[in-house]
Amino acid sequence: MIKVLIVDDSRVAQEFLAHILASDPSVQVAGVANNGEEALKMVREKRPDVITMDIHMPGMDGFEVTRAIMETLPTPIVMVSASSTATEVASSFRMLEAGALALILRPPGIGQPGHEAAARELILTVKLMSEIKVIRRIRPAARGTSGPAAQPAAEIQLAAIGASTGGPPALLKILSALPRDLAAPLLIVQHIAAGFTAGFVEWLGGASRFPVHIAAQGELPLPGHAYVAPDGLHMGVSCGPRIELSDQAPENGLRPSVNHLFRSAARVLGPRAVGVLLTGMGRDGAEELKTMKDKGAVTIAQDEASSIVHGMPGEAIKLGAATYILPPEGIASMLAGLIDKANGRNK
Repeated sequence: MIKVLIVDDSRVAQEFLAHILASDPSVQVAGVANNGEEALKMVREKRPDVITMDIHMPGMDGFEVTRAIMETLPTPIVMVSASSTATEVASSFRMLEAGALALILRPPGIGQPGHEAAARELILTVKLMSEIKVIRRIRPAARGTSGPAAQPAAEIQLAAIGASTGGPPALLKILSALPRDLAAPLLIVQHIAAGFTAGFVEWLGGASRFPVHIAAQGELPLPGHAYVAPDGLHMGVSCGPRIELSDQAPENGLRPSVNHLFRSAARVLGPRAVGVLLTGMGRDGAEELKTMKDKGAVTIAQDEASSIVHGMPGEAIKLGAATYILPPEGIASMLAGLIDKANGRNK
């Protein structure tokens, strides 16, 4: 039985979420908190397996409560957003910075279009996040695998990056540490709930001060810019390299998928690309990172200590797909050094 604590200052929202969650026999609503102070008390008393968290509350808001919980009794937290407006999304991503694991829209009302699918997604998200063991950790300094540093075989034309659970804060650390005159573009696939991509791009660009855009079909990506796959479309590259979007079938239930991006980069660019696989559940991107490496690309996987979930990068490491294993700060330093070296810069 998965014990869930609902944190929301709206009685209507509390009852609605409780109704949805209680519809699954493996989920038990262990308690309901009306504000942040109550939430902290109930976390200590109830020891829930997962928390659904509202953003805007009187007194301690969702950000402050999330940070306090993760500093004292780390518990998986799912942010339940009332809308995908820019203001709401910006607030939501602050929660991910504070330690929340996932972000999801509150399902529409009973009888409204999309209610059943959204309710199933909420229940599935709660179940998946309850399995993640979140702990307070001292993050290690940047480190790489043993052996000599890889030498780029050719001019690097882009870096392909894949991420899922825990990806937004990892991406923020990487982009914040990259030089603004980076000599290659970044293409990013981040698994995220539909409707949040535009807000994610706005938040990531504003918080990192690195130019971030939603990718467009046929676009020629610019050096020193990052491009995020749009909702519901795979992102790859064609000769140029240019961005290529497609509505091909989901891979492992995912569209966009990291697999698609990495496979495309391996086929079109070979050693002229860098592959980076960050924190996330499942295996998306692991085998195709190995394909990139086999084609001569330098490949990087996030280390376990800095990953919220080491599923995706861990699977890649097991396959021998990673040239380097690094935390986000080390990934940024490695990317900058590799791209500068391959593109003839000396900094």
